[in-house]
Amino acid sequence: MMAAMPASAHPELEEQTYRKVALRLVPFLFLCYLAAYLDRVNVGFAKLQMLDDLSFSNTVYGLGAGIFFLGYVLLEVVPQI
Repeated sequence: MMAAMPASAHPELEEQTYRKVALRLVPFLFLCYLAAYLDRVNVGFAKLQMLDDLSFSNTVYGLGAGIFFLGYVLLEVVPQI
């Protein structure tokens, strides 16, 4: 039986693979980052109106925002290693 060759034995194949993966993942990761950034900004803008309209104190708003982001942490997609 022949032993499998290490990936470094085919540098051009390795380079093509990294390029293909990068071209597919980087735009998707950029869109995910952009969506997360916009979401954080929107929560900040919401604070300005919620404090007045709903008569929230800074403490109540902070608790609500903390619960909101806790949901992000608990429900985030975790890669299987």
